[in-house]
Amino acid sequence: MKVCVGLSGGVDSSVAALLLKQQGYDVFAMYMQNWHDIEGTLHGECEWEEEKFVAEMVARKIGIPFYFVDLSKEYMSRVADYMFAEYDKGRTPNPDVLCNSQIKFDAFLKKAELLGADMVATGHYCRRQDNPDGTVSLLEGVDPGKDQSYFLCQLSQDQLRKAMFPIGHLCKSEVRAIAQEAALPSADKKDSQGICFVGKVDLPVFLQQKLKSVEGDVVEVYRAFYDNLPVAQSLDEMARPFDYSSIVFETETYRSGKKHIKKTRNKPNPWGVVAGRHEGAQFYTCGQRKGLAIGGHKDPLFVIGTDIDANKVYVGEGEDHPGLYRKALLVNADEVHWMNPAHALKAGQTQRCRVRIRYRQELQDAVLDMQPEGLYIVFDEPQRAITAGQFAVWYALRDPSDPYDAPEMLGSGVISR
Repeated sequence: MKVCVGLSGGVDSSVAALLLKQQGYDVFAMYMQNWHDIEGTLHGECEWEEEKFVAEMVARKIGIPFYFVDLSKEYMSRVADYMFAEYDKGRTPNPDVLCNSQIKFDAFLKKAELLGADMVATGHYCRRQDNPDGTVSLLEGVDPGKDQSYFLCQLSQDQLRKAMFPIGHLCKSEVRAIAQEAALPSADKKDSQGICFVGKVDLPVFLQQKLKSVEGDVVEVYRAFYDNLPVAQSLDEMARPFDYSSIVFETETYRSGKKHIKKTRNKPNPWGVVAGRHEGAQFYTCGQRKGLAIGGHKDPLFVIGTDIDANKVYVGEGEDHPGLYRKALLVNADEVHWMNPAHALKAGQTQRCRVRIRYRQELQDAVLDMQPEGLYIVFDEPQRAITAGQFAVWYALRDPSDPYDAPEMLGSGVISR
């Protein structure tokens, strides 16, 4: 069997290639370039060239053919444009998820097949399971601190059948040890950070390539605002973000200084205060702490909501601010993705499962409730910073009697609210 390894220059994909070679597969490596523009990136234009150089050295060390492919046009049209459009709508996308489903296991896979590949392998920490009925399941990786199944949550059955994950049964420390023993050039290389194939970015500067900066108010919401809110009863109410549009500020005039210059200020409001200014609500995301530049508080301020139309950013003081927490979310019907269509719920059906709403979050107990408008996910405990645009990913329940049982990923979807 001929296998193409997506060699990134990192230690994980390097060990994946080494293991496949040792197992007797006909292996070749391919490095993909997906990004050219360096505006907003923190490492400069040479990063991809350095990564390519390391990847080529790894391939030479292992003794496998090495190829290069430029997929920057595909990345721009399928991932980057989507990312900019989502931020423009006030949602926070996860481009790495799209990179896997649209680039690595689609555009890259097709290029690999032209070179004779039967399968594509990557250095993801997750596992594939072939089932008796011919379907393929995606399981968490063995290393709980490195499981990357979340990033593959949009793969189809056809894509999974072409995918191999050679290091999913290993822990990161074991992968490092294998690389060091084999003296791979990437053995001591640090893990990459930031956006997949773009790198670490100054997000506001990066987004300003496409999105305009428009100043607006940062409104701090007091806890008193929540005291008289009605308790959510229906699924729709539980999955709705807090509405802060009722917090309005009336102005009054006053005279200031020795010359009694007439000025305008906001009247005191029991629900909140204008605490600062921002450069565009689309540059902020729920749960964000950095970048607010507002002092004078005992506890840190966190973004609890944005209003793109009004260009307002709402913040709350403290990790336990009620505006940070909700018990439910909604994935619109047309954005629900089942890894295996046979697992799909029909309208009116429910299922207990475990869910994460961001990478590396511990799995949370929840109930899936399928309705005509979409899939509601109701958590046993309120969740912090449920963010529209991010992916909710749900897994089957584990067998508590089996310590080696790995949760199977059942599906995923973009959080609409």
